[in-house]
Amino acid sequence: MHSKYKVNKFKSDTHEEKDDLISIEEPLEISLKFEKENKTITQLLSITMRTPGQDEDLVRGFLYNEQIIKDIKHISSIEKFGDKVGQYNIQNKILVTLNDSSNVDITKIKRDFLTNSSCGVCGKSSLDALEVIKQDKTPKLEPKLNSKIIISAPDILRNNQTEFAQTGGIHASGLFNKDGTLINVKEDVGRHNALDKLIGNALINGQIDPSNQFITCSGRLNFELIQKVLMTNIGIVIGVGMFIQIAKKLFKTNKHKDLSVKKHK
Repeated sequence: MHSKYKVNKFKSDTHEEKDDLISIEEPLEISLKFEKENKTITQLLSITMRTPGQDEDLVRGFLYNEQIIKDIKHISSIEKFGDKVGQYNIQNKILVTLNDSSNVDITKIKRDFLTNSSCGVCGKSSLDALEVIKQDKTPKLEPKLNSKIIISAPDILRNNQTEFAQTGGIHASGLFNKDGTLINVKEDVGRHNALDKLIGNALINGQIDPSNQFITCSGRLNFELIQKVLMTNIGIVIGVGMFIQIAKKLFKTNKHKDLSVKKHK
């Protein structure tokens, strides 16, 4: 989703005014509604800066990756509301109603109520909140990838980024089969949002198959991205750019064999 703006483009000593496309960033307020001790509770969970579109997938992935819910089937409904703004009549509030709140523990998500688009972890209110959330079991089998598949994956991802092709200013995450076939791709101004959208959509469509898949991200691999991938039990992730030390340590300590990184120039 993007908007048209007038920009001045400079070349040597001359410049001209042209129309250009810029990716949209808007806040999304996420609230939860659930039953607890025979009471109906509605609680504000987070505000994240995101590219509007696939908000339902973003919320599904976020709740699952943070383990606020153990299964996306625990979501009864997702409703968007609030004033409609901008040329696309965007609604920036979303209410998630849960049908199973037995395992809901809002207190463990120690976030300030603002998560910016460049860093989801930046919203954590303290270092204590940076606990490693992961699945209890990791897959016994991981796909063996041909080096040509690893090298080509970032280019395949980019070639399927429709928004990036128009604006040049947006991240993406893609789900691949072990033969290099792209199954699913999602875009967002935030790397963590793009991955939440991908995982949320893949879960609702039953696309996750850890022993035969890998994930490719358009940016560097940091702590939060690796933690989200761990929630899928997928054991291989490819990043465009250098990984961060804590991300590599997190991946290794969770018994995954490969942290595949391609530096793309």
